[in-house]
Amino acid sequence: MAHDIVIFLAPDDETAAATRLRGPAESFESVTCHFIEPDTAIAEWDMYFEEPSAEAPPPEQIYAWRPWPEWVTPPLNDGVEVFALPQRLTRALANATSAELEELAGRWTTRLRSEDGDDMTDDDLLAVLQGVARLAASAVDTGGGLYSWSF
Repeated sequence: MAHDIVIFLAPDDETAAATRLRGPAESFESVTCHFIEPDTAIAEWDMYFEEPSAEAPPPEQIYAWRPWPEWVTPPLNDGVEVFALPQRLTRALANATSAELEELAGRWTTRLRSEDGDDMTDDDLLAVLQGVARLAASAVDTGGGLYSWSF
């Protein structure tokens, strides 16, 4: 499981890929959370907006979801990953209502609690989603993209 996950706004894949070794740091607008699997979270968020439901999907449904987040740098054995969030998810987050973000946060919390129990992140998942939605709105406005850096 990744320890630190930073969802950040970058103008393009090349710029996002350049963060691989040092992370996005303070150079980019970002939201940080801890102890989640970024690719699984991204797939679950995308699934929610494509097939809305308050019920948490089973893990096998999430793992079968397409499109799965794509790496912007090739994976190496150091545990660092940089993913691009799908454009349709970025648009959906940018246009999400408060109610949709609350429902998604509840669903996400339920799934993480069922999988991780007491080891679940202590981040405020609604606040994480609200921050990511703000970044998504900026991405849509500027033509940039959303990316996930994790270690």
